[in-house]
Amino acid sequence: MSSERQNAAEAGQEGGPDQGGTEQAAGGKGKEAKPERGNQAKGNSSEGKQAEQEAKPDPLQEKRDKEVSNSLEESIIYWQGSDKISPRLAENKRTLTEVMGLGSSFDIVFREMTFAGRRAALLCISGFAKDTILDEILKRLTYLTPENVDSDVFTSFMREYIPHIQVEKGDLLSESINKVLTGMSVLFIEGESQVIIMDTRAYPARGPDEPSIERVVRGARDGFTETLLSNIALVRRRVRDPGLKFEMHQVGRRTRTDVSVAYIDDIVDKTQVKAVTDKIKNVNLDGIPLADKQLEEAIVGSGWNPYPLVRYSERPDIVASHLLEGRVVIFVDTSPSVMVLPTTFFDLCQHAEENRQTPFMGTYLRWVRFIGIFASMFLLPLWMLMVIHPELKPPMLEFIGPQKSAKIPILGQFLIVELGVDLLRMAAVHTPTPLGSAMGLIAAILVGDIAVQTGLFVNEVVLYMAVASIGMFATPSYELGLANRTVRLALLLAVAAFQVQGFMIGTTLLVLLLATHRSYNSPYLWPFIPFNAKAMGSILLRQPVLSERTRPSFNKTRDNTRMPPVRKNKKQS
Repeated sequence: MSSERQNAAEAGQEGGPDQGGTEQAAGGKGKEAKPERGNQAKGNSSEGKQAEQEAKPDPLQEKRDKEVSNSLEESIIYWQGSDKISPRLAENKRTLTEVMGLGSSFDIVFREMTFAGRRAALLCISGFAKDTILDEILKRLTYLTPENVDSDVFTSFMREYIPHIQVEKGDLLSESINKVLTGMSVLFIEGESQVIIMDTRAYPARGPDEPSIERVVRGARDGFTETLLSNIALVRRRVRDPGLKFEMHQVGRRTRTDVSVAYIDDIVDKTQVKAVTDKIKNVNLDGIPLADKQLEEAIVGSGWNPYPLVRYSERPDIVASHLLEGRVVIFVDTSPSVMVLPTTFFDLCQHAEENRQTPFMGTYLRWVRFIGIFASMFLLPLWMLMVIHPELKPPMLEFIGPQKSAKIPILGQFLIVELGVDLLRMAAVHTPTPLGSAMGLIAAILVGDIAVQTGLFVNEVVLYMAVASIGMFATPSYELGLANRTVRLALLLAVAAFQVQGFMIGTTLLVLLLATHRSYNSPYLWPFIPFNAKAMGSILLRQPVLSERTRPSFNKTRDNTRMPPVRKNKKQS
């Protein structure tokens, strides 16, 4: 018996403290094996249950994997069966967890509190919410007791105890989530099938600095920013007309980018406004993260045509003047540029500086700009044509032409210099400002001078290319300057291939292309084609303000007069 007890004790120690204690209490060898088999069976059963739980699929995850929703409304209906706001706070929280990423996105806040004895929750995005406004609202609500409110808690909160101006109610959960994603805050109340939506947003924004492309010597220094509301305020400040309308739309199923269409109601052509708004509403894209340029391609659709059909501006004064002319203006959130349409070729050639000077000096500046734009398109093809056919040069231009030959053909020199200028321009965009001037000196002195000294280039090629580039940079519209550069390259190739016939055919095709071009049913070369003598005079000469009594006729404005007609009072005898 002693040896059996000793063996049982050793077995109990090997099996663990629980097994040892059980075996000693049993006091027999026959009873020792039963607890071991029982524990082993329990261990096997627990491991089996754990394996079954691991093998058993999660029904919630399966539902997530099967979801195919094309919109926020469809996703909400998929998870809770209806787009209505549930009176139960827990159910709303579950839906927000699945649809909005509550709990997985760190910047989405769902603050649960109790006000006047009723459970409530505040939903917002921390990066958009203005802390000071929310603190004042919550401070006011925390002081409430059940005796302070009547049976209709929702109405009491909304009308009496929320000290904020922009407050509205919401009935749909999808609408409330979209408001939150724009920066607003939503207050859920237990037992209520409506929510309180408060505009407490404050977007990260920069100051309205002067645009770098449309600088003026005299004039306003403010410019548009990436915030839609501040851009609209800059225009409202200049046009205090009750007829100025700003229609709000949202584009993109995922981005839901805010787009505002602005016009003056009693001036603009309503048919044109309807055409623009219908095209914006019919845009069916995931989103427009690149803002105005993607929207332009969606509603204008110029295709492969290099010339712009809309005018971009970052100056509020320019946009205000176009609104007074009867144009339609499109603001896109997150973009500092504003689209003006319809536009013409000559509109894109004008600059705000011309209207900041006297009519005489404004006309001079306009003509200098026209000469620069003409040189950027036709100077190099004409020079190359005279080099190929010296007999075309008039006697007074006998000095034109290379005095000595180079190792690279003329056409090859032009193409290489064109690519070099484009590379220099792109490098300047990506180069820090302190290094930009140094890079320009390196390109001008080292590359250009050494290329001429080694005999690879002719002096006149570099000279005329520099003049054409200056004309391109002097073009007010960046998009028009790039399009003119493309035309210059095409004319160079046409002259190299077909000489005089190539230049004439290329120029004719260019005029036909521009003449058949239309910007929202408005002729692109107006007032040259179709010809309007009075309007063409206003293009060539900067008219005094008091002499421009009518608006441009191609806009088909409802009110065509800028100033009321002069009434002559009859002298009474």
